[in-house]
Parts: sequence; structure tokens; C-alpha cells
Amino acid sequence: MEPVAARIRAAGGRAETAEVDALDERAVDEHADAVAAEGGIGISFNLIAHGDVQGKPLVEMALADYERPVTTAVRTQFLTARAAARHMVPQGSGVILFFGGAADPVREFAVGGLQVAFHALEAMRRQLAAELGPHGIRTVTLRTGGVPETLPVGFPGRAELEANIAGKTMLGRAATLADVGEVAAFVASDRARTMTAATVNVSCGALVD
Repeated sequence: MEPVAARIRAAGGRAETAEVDALDERAVDEHADAVAAEGGIGISFNLIAHGDVQGKPLVEMALADYERPVTTAVRTQFLTARAAARHMVPQGSGVILFFGGAADPVREFAVGGLQVAFHALEAMRRQLAAELGPHGIRTVTLRTGGVPETLPVGFPGRAELEANIAGKTMLGRAATLADVGEVAAFVASDRARTMTAATVNVSCGALVD
């Protein structure tokens, strides 16, 4: 994040980075308090890795590998969303972004517990939307059909998976991190002030609504 922050500063903006354990309740709450003390919290977006194991059929998967992304995703998103919302409620505004979204089962590739985690996050997002909406706080999920850039170097079957992601789209190309960033910036802005309790499709047509 520091290179990104440096570019923001070079362009005349203000940016600070911090290393926080997003699974540690106290660390998350204290970080949110520190950020809020500098002028409030306008946007919360949690995008840590969930530790999912992919490429192995469920019948061959260890319980720990299956449940890890579920417990990790639910814990970290709850902690960061709650910490941010506690500061957003008094100010009467804010945006909490989720990443993932519910979808049909992936037939071409074994994704382990990842989809279960995403479905759990959607349930959380809907509940937060209902509870926080009256306080002027919006919650929106960004849903992609996969972003090849996010696949780790050396990921088993990476080339095949990249081709599969692009091949399932209607536009013949996969979304990039820049694409997702542009949409996230719009959704978090006042130009999208009517959007909440919603999912935004950033899949280039891989996912049909």
C-alpha cells in the first residue's frame, strides 16, 4: 500500500498506511478509532485473503481447509464493518463495501469453501444494509467473475484458470484490478448515493443477473 500512498501524496493528496491484523478485534477497533480521530470514517473496504484452498475436490479436502475461508471471511468482515459503522452512525453517513457475492456453483474448477464464504458475506451485507440504512450508511457488494491479476505467482493451473475466467465472459476479457477500482470509487462516491443493499456486477458478462 505504501507505493499507492506515495503516488497519492505526489499528486497533492493525503494518505497514511498502517499494518493491522484484520482478524484481531482489539487491533481493528483501535485502528478505526485512530482513523476516526483524524476526521471520521467515510468508506470501509476489507479485501484481505481468506486462506481458501482451491483445485481440490471437497471429498478430498480437510475440514480445516474447507472452513478456513468461511470463518476468516465472516470474522474479518464483521470486525471491520462493525468498527467502521460505530463511527459512521454518529456522523450519519458512510459506505461499507463488500467483495464477492453469491453465485451459482463453479463447475469447471474446485473452489473449496470460497463460495460458502461469499454467501455468508452476502447475508451479513443484507443485514447491515437493513440496520444501517436508517443512519445514512450504504452497503454494497462488488461481484466479479474473477480477476486474473489476483492469482498468486506459481498458483497451480494459473494459466488455465486465467483463460477460463476470460473465456466465460461476454466481452472476451476479464475485469482488471483497475476496472474494479474504478467501479469501487464510483459506488463509494455521492454519485451512487441511491445505491445500497445491492450487488454491482463487474464481471464483463461472466455472471448474468
